Amino acid sequence: MKLRWIVSAPPTVIWAAALGLAGCSAFGPERNPPQVVLPAHYAAPTTVGHPAASTAENPAPRLVEGAPPVPRWWSAYRCPQLDALVEEALEHSPSLAAARSNLRAAHEQLRSQIGQNALPALDAGVDTSRQRALEFPGLPQESFLYNVFAADVQASYTFDFFGAALLADRALSHQVEQQAFELDAVRRALAANVVLATIDAASLEAQLEAAQRLADAAERRAAQSAARSSLGSASREERLTSEADAASATAQLPPLRARLLAVRHAQAVLLGRTPDQAPEPPPLEALHLPSEIPVAVASELLHQRPDILAAEAAVRAAADAAGAATASMFPSLTLSASYGRGGFDWSTFTSPAGAIWSAGALLTQPLFHGGALAARRRQYQASYEAAVNQYRQTVLAAFQNVADTLVALETDGETLALTRRATVAAAGIRQDLEARHGLGSAPLFTALGARQQSESANLQLIRAQEAQLADSANLFQAMGQPAAAPDERGPLASAAH
Repeated sequence: MKLRWIVSAPPTVIWAAALGLAGCSAFGPERNPPQVVLPAHYAAPTTVGHPAASTAENPAPRLVEGAPPVPRWWSAYRCPQLDALVEEALEHSPSLAAARSNLRAAHEQLRSQIGQNALPALDAGVDTSRQRALEFPGLPQESFLYNVFAADVQASYTFDFFGAALLADRALSHQVEQQAFELDAVRRALAANVVLATIDAASLEAQLEAAQRLADAAERRAAQSAARSSLGSASREERLTSEADAASATAQLPPLRARLLAVRHAQAVLLGRTPDQAPEPPPLEALHLPSEIPVAVASELLHQRPDILAAEAAVRAAADAAGAATASMFPSLTLSASYGRGGFDWSTFTSPAGAIWSAGALLTQPLFHGGALAARRRQYQASYEAAVNQYRQTVLAAFQNVADTLVALETDGETLALTRRATVAAAGIRQDLEARHGLGSAPLFTALGARQQSESANLQLIRAQEAQLADSANLFQAMGQPAAAPDERGPLASAAH
């Protein structure tokens, strides 16, 4: 049910009265995101000791606390091929292009809604028709035909005293801002995935080469054991053990090849290519571990991670939507006016007698809608509470992500140091036994066994290097990026505030 008052008066009087009454009151819950408890340290404390992660032979990246994040952080690996791959993905990725188009569509939707709510509507109409109407009973003529000519310009504007339309516009503006941050998250995730795929492909290429050398050494050792067994200088058990070792070493090759091709295919899709056009991976030695990685303090992380910023925009959007639902339960005033010409023939239409105009004011107060307005208000209030809790969860997940990555990077340094130590020892044993074999003081069987151990240790070293490179990339990704200026976030981003 609605109460309506229609007032006929000159348009200037109505507009002046409306401007004097115009005002706006905001409704809704708190628009700022809730306060969260900031951790003093990202990771949980531990009393278990660990060896040094950084040595002269194994320099680990230095974590710079409080340093600003690096926008083009992939350049820290000093690999031009990696830089080119990331730039190609950012330019040609279909998923990123779709996200950009969706954001542009959201901007245009916001422009449309703001233009509809904030500015008067002006329309022009022309109506020409021929009509047949019934005459009054009792008259000789039962019906008659006549023409209608009319043309007018209509204007209307709704004064939103309590801010329902304003809050709705602001809620949509924050939704656009949220989508912009989500686009930034997609862009950063795309770059990180390209970096991780490149590291993975380079590592798998190196692992495949090391595994091939390991399999060759194992096959030669198995053949030598078989020859010794046929001469009676080696037992059947020794021959079968060597055969099993060779088969096990060779069996590692097909899965490694399949993994390498799968990673390269995925990387090609990230770049916007077909899988058969996958790029060749760079050598693992061409990817240099960054010397420094910025680590933001917890309070700054809240303003750098795009997922947190998107959740914050979602809280503001939900608060404004709840306020708009409340404000829609209060009165609104719509002013309308029209001016034109009309008549039943062209002569009347063009004469001074054909001038027609109207002006009116419509004051609307919702009274009863079957509980729909109250239910809608409760709906948006519940959505706001969900957005607040989702913001808290996003912040906690971000802290966990950083903590896990820091622990992983520290563990990678320790693992790499120990793996390199084992690799150096195995290489020394191999070198000594091969030298002794060359002098005739050690059998070939023993030298081949030392070669197997050396290649196996080298395989573990490659995997440890890959883990450290990948976790350093994950830490760069976890830090987010510097906050953009309002005009860099989108043409209507400032409207959200």
